[in-house]
Amino acid sequence: MAKKDHCGNRTQRMNRLQRVRDLGHYLIVTDTKETEGNYITGLKNTLPKSLQGRLVIKVIEDQRTQDLIKVCKEKAASNPQYAKLWIMFDRDEVKDFDDIIKNANREGINAAWSNCCLEVWFEAYFQNMTCCNTSEECWKRFAKLFKQKTGKEYKKADAEIYNLLKEYGDEEEAIDRARHRHNAFKEIVNKASEMNPCSTVYLLVDEIQKTIKANESRVTNV
Repeated sequence: MAKKDHCGNRTQRMNRLQRVRDLGHYLIVTDTKETEGNYITGLKNTLPKSLQGRLVIKVIEDQRTQDLIKVCKEKAASNPQYAKLWIMFDRDEVKDFDDIIKNANREGINAAWSNCCLEVWFEAYFQNMTCCNTSEECWKRFAKLFKQKTGKEYKKADAEIYNLLKEYGDEEEAIDRARHRHNAFKEIVNKASEMNPCSTVYLLVDEIQKTIKANESRVTNV
């Protein structure tokens, strides 16, 4: 009987582990050293205690833009638990921007892209996105807005950027603004490179936040 109980307990543990894995293992590969990584890490660190260790988010930074898909596939192959694959990068001056997105989709990898830079997504926390011709113009304009809204200087390497955006801005509004802009562009153009300003980072953030809310509700109702 003891052996049977032991096996039964082991099966229960394995079942619980499988349910944990079902919450999501994210692998996000970016081509910057800090900005995207700090933002996603900030989001990860706000996970409620009940989900910490259950919803896994791994960020790999500072990869060559042209290698994002390859790195993502290699890491996923060596760590099969990473079932939700994303690359995250900006339009900036990337010549094969559209091809990278198309190839990622073909490989089953999601693309959280921003045109022309990530700061257009940050801007959505405070207001509708505005068009910029260059990444430098984009982040300088956002830095001015950020100062107005928070009273703080904007730093691209700020490890607290996610918390500051959440505190002084509105993430739900940001998601709605970005979704509306993205959908509006899709009605008139086919290429992401022609969608300025626009960002699909909202898709990643919205997916994670919905997972958090769904599982928090499940815990509350147990």
